Amino acid sequence: MNIGVLGCANIAFRSVIPAIKSIPDFNLIAVASRTLSKAQEYADKFQCEAIEGYDNLISRKDIDAIYLPLPTGMHAEYVNKCLEAGKHVLAEKSLGMNYDEVKSMVDVARSKNLLLMENYMFEYHSQHKFVFNLIQNNEIGELRLFRSIFGFPPLDKNNFRYNKALGGGSLLDAAGYPIKASQIFLGYDICVKAANLYYDKSLDVDIYGSAYLSDDKGIPSEISFGFDNLYQCNYEIWGSKGKIFAERAFTPQPNYSPKIILQKDTETKEYLIEPDNHFENILKEFHRAIQQKDFETHYKKLLNQAKLQEEIRNISTKNFIN
Repeated sequence: MNIGVLGCANIAFRSVIPAIKSIPDFNLIAVASRTLSKAQEYADKFQCEAIEGYDNLISRKDIDAIYLPLPTGMHAEYVNKCLEAGKHVLAEKSLGMNYDEVKSMVDVARSKNLLLMENYMFEYHSQHKFVFNLIQNNEIGELRLFRSIFGFPPLDKNNFRYNKALGGGSLLDAAGYPIKASQIFLGYDICVKAANLYYDKSLDVDIYGSAYLSDDKGIPSEISFGFDNLYQCNYEIWGSKGKIFAERAFTPQPNYSPKIILQKDTETKEYLIEPDNHFENILKEFHRAIQQKDFETHYKKLLNQAKLQEEIRNISTKNFIN
């Protein structure tokens, strides 16, 4: 499958393009940037063609799929252009600025019979399947609570995550991970009951927040997220007779062995999970879904993720700081 990369973001350079190059099912054709010099830097590194201008890559007839690491605020324009040109799309998260944008993109993908996916790569790391198996084997009894935290210290103020027009704010960035994890373990039938967002007054973007969600059986999910926090990247699942803790849930490097801690009344066990490359894994799922035309599964994920983010925004108490 011939693939192109639309944008020269750091995540593409560090993680996604190396993963593309490692998978025989993909042939990297070209990388596009607004400037030829930036595209050439990537092309030299990854042995592909440099293209100046996003539209010039989208119009290529020899490209089947596009990985799009542009900021969220640019997705509605360029994802739809890619789909209209007949390309399958793997886009960075969050897919859209709001639910209506995401639904519009999904509608175009469905009408063109093309795959549209969001790059929440952590979902495809083997540690979560290990945790799921512990739950299925009744190691912690009946579920009582899911809790997840993802946040990190302040970024450089020039970072696009602080730019409202580009889709800045913690809700469309860090919050997406614990929202996605909540669905993995509690299912799609969850809704937001309460939320708080804290906005930087000078930037008018939310820099941290929290939310309380619940599934259709009343099992709660408590999540916290932000750009103004001690680094945290974990989830815990509390059951009637035990608890599971994943200490590096969202960002384990390919050579890193995540630790899963299983705690019961009489014992605590620690499991080291084999290193796994979730960037490669999501690309393999992208390829599989295209080959098998399994598009609706991913449309559903996109719409549910966007719905929950929208609910948090609409329900939240808006607090201004600074």
